[in-house]
Amino acid sequence: MKPSNPHLPGQIADVDLRLLRVFKSVVECGGMAAAELELNVGMPTISRQIKDLEERLGLVLCRRGRAGFALTAEGGELYAAALQLLSATTDFRSRVEEIHDRIGGELHLAVFEKTVSNPASRISQALERFHRAAPAVSLNIHVSGIEAIEQGVLSGQFQLGIVPEHRQSASLAYQRLFSEPMQLYAAPGHPWFASTERWSWADLRRQPLAALGYQSPNMRLAHRKQLVRQATASDQEGVAMLILTGCFVGFLPGHYAQPFVDEGRLSAVSPGLLGYQCEFVRLHRNDPSPSRAARMLIEMLDEAHAQEN
Repeated sequence: MKPSNPHLPGQIADVDLRLLRVFKSVVECGGMAAAELELNVGMPTISRQIKDLEERLGLVLCRRGRAGFALTAEGGELYAAALQLLSATTDFRSRVEEIHDRIGGELHLAVFEKTVSNPASRISQALERFHRAAPAVSLNIHVSGIEAIEQGVLSGQFQLGIVPEHRQSASLAYQRLFSEPMQLYAAPGHPWFASTERWSWADLRRQPLAALGYQSPNMRLAHRKQLVRQATASDQEGVAMLILTGCFVGFLPGHYAQPFVDEGRLSAVSPGLLGYQCEFVRLHRNDPSPSRAARMLIEMLDEAHAQEN
């Protein structure tokens, strides 16, 4: 049964925005208990705030009990709407700062996983320059998968994204930043571990492959080369775990795999042959145009990676 006497829709007050931010954190943390550290308040307070939001909206947003935390259908719809609203308030604050000829507000940059150890990545250098030039801007870095980053940029949740290039949307602007060599690896227990034979793509088609389970350069390669994906993972670390079983081979970034190679836990298979280049791009929405802070970071990212290009 839905709560009675909803106060929304209507004018949105500061309290509504505050409660929506609490709700957003609870959803992204996976429950009220997990959100305690994120929000720095106790679970009874969080529970009361969620109940207040439900009463203001006249909706049941989530179920909590022995089965754990779960969003209702209405809660899922409200979460998507809240992301748009909170993103709009962030953009508004940034625009007001621009009107006052200041660079402030928040800037959300989403980056694909395992890029920090790539020697071709100059993201940290660009962020250093940006922070020195605009110390009043609150920087927020998010690490996620390709689809989540693309959708987050499209929805306005993130102002900028950095992902492996694999497709393009007419709603987004793209610029190449750097590349990442991907190499095939095997672990002890697999017949190709420490093998000196030069295996071909045709040989690889007969081997169980561990790969990323979503639309990506990794998936495109598997389809193009007709490789058999017998196990999938949601990220590179999951692929590495599967390879380390000795049951599968799989592609990993060379910079990420190197510590495992040094420890004798992985070996590269047919170096220079069974691999591919992954190109990373920055992206942002075409409309509305990026804020002044986002434009500044875009310029610094491009300058930092100019030699790579």
